[in-house]
Amino acid sequence: MNPSSPLDTIYYIQLPENFKLSRNAMHIDPAIPLPVQKKDKDAPGTFNPEELTQEQILAGILTVLAYDPHNDNIDYYRSVLKNARPEIKKELSEAAILKAKNEDFEIAEEIFAALRGFDPEDMITVLNTALFLDERANSYRRSGLNEDADAYDHDALEYYRQAMDAEPAIPDAFFNAGFFYLKQHNFHDAKDCFETYQALTCDMKDEELGENGIYKKERSQEILDNIKSRNMDDERFKAAYDFISSGQEEKGLEEIKKFIQTNPHVWNSWFLLGWGLRRLEKYEDAQQAFLEALSCPDGDKNPDTFNELAICLMEQKKYKEAAKCLENALVLEPESTKIMSNLGFLALKEGKIEEAQRYFTSVLAYAPDDKIAKAELEELEKLS
Repeated sequence: MNPSSPLDTIYYIQLPENFKLSRNAMHIDPAIPLPVQKKDKDAPGTFNPEELTQEQILAGILTVLAYDPHNDNIDYYRSVLKNARPEIKKELSEAAILKAKNEDFEIAEEIFAALRGFDPEDMITVLNTALFLDERANSYRRSGLNEDADAYDHDALEYYRQAMDAEPAIPDAFFNAGFFYLKQHNFHDAKDCFETYQALTCDMKDEELGENGIYKKERSQEILDNIKSRNMDDERFKAAYDFISSGQEEKGLEEIKKFIQTNPHVWNSWFLLGWGLRRLEKYEDAQQAFLEALSCPDGDKNPDTFNELAICLMEQKKYKEAAKCLENALVLEPESTKIMSNLGFLALKEGKIEEAQRYFTSVLAYAPDDKIAKAELEELEKLS
C-alpha cells in the first residue's frame, strides 16, 4: 500500500458483542471488522472504544467506498451507511457539486469516488463525475497546467463513455459529451452525440422536457446545423487539429489547407491555419489567417481568435493593435486568465511594470495555481 494512501487514515476494529454507540446506534455486526477514521491525536495502540463516535465509523466507511471498492465486506459497509444515513447519496451529491463549483477539487473528487463506491450502478453519478473532471480540466488549462488538463480530459472521456453506454439511455450524457467533443475539436463525434440526443428526445413533449430540456433541444440542433453547414465533421479538419496539437504542425497545415480549398468561409479552419502557423513562429502569415477567421460568419465571436492574433501582433511589435485585440477578447470572455496573462505580457513588452503586476495579480485572483502568473510576479518582485 502506498504510504500516502487515504486508506492509511483508517484502521479496522472488531467491537465486542454487546458494544453500543448510543440508544439509536446503527446495527453493527461484531464479526466483521469495521473501518474507523483515525483521530489526529490517535497514536498506535491507543484506541479507546469508549471514545469511538458514529462519525468516525461513517467517515471510515466512506474512505473504503472511495478507495477500496473491491473490499470483501463492501456490501455490508454500504448497508451500514444506508441504514445510518438514508439520505446519504443526496447529501453527498449536493456536497460534491458544491465543492466542484468552489474548485475544491481534491475534496470533490473524493466525494464522487465515495458516491461511485456506494452505488456503482448509478449512471447519474458517473455522468456527474464526467462533468466534474471535464470542468477540472478546463480550470487547469485556463491556469496553464496543460498536462494536468489533458489527464483529466482523458478521465472525463472514460466516464462520459460509461454514461453513454447506460441502459436505459441517458439523453443528458450525450448532450454533455457533445460539448466535450466540441472542446476537443472532434466535430464528428460531437455531431453523433447531438444527433443521438435529438433522437432520444424527439418524442418528448415540451411539458416533459421542461424549460431546460427545450433549451437543450434547440441548442443541440443549432450546433448540428452549424457543423453540417460548415462541413466541420470532415475528417481532414479533425486530422489537422490532431496533428497541430501533437506538435506535427506541417502535416496539420497540409490538411487544413485542403479543407479550406472546399470550405473557404469556415472561421474555424482559418483559426486552425493561424494556430499552426503561429506555433511555427510564422507570425505575419498567422496574422493574415486570423484576420480571415474574423471576417468569416461568426468568426468575431470567438475570443481565442482575438487572443491568438494579439500574440502575433506582439511578436511583430505592433503593441497598440495587440492591445485592441486583447480588449476585444476580454469583452467576449471577461474571466479568461489566458487573456489577462497576455495583457500582462504586453504591458511587460511596453515597459509598464506596475500594470503587468496588476494583470498577473488578477490572474491569481481567478486561478491561484496559475504557474505562469506566479513565476512572472516573482520575477517582477525581484526587480522592484
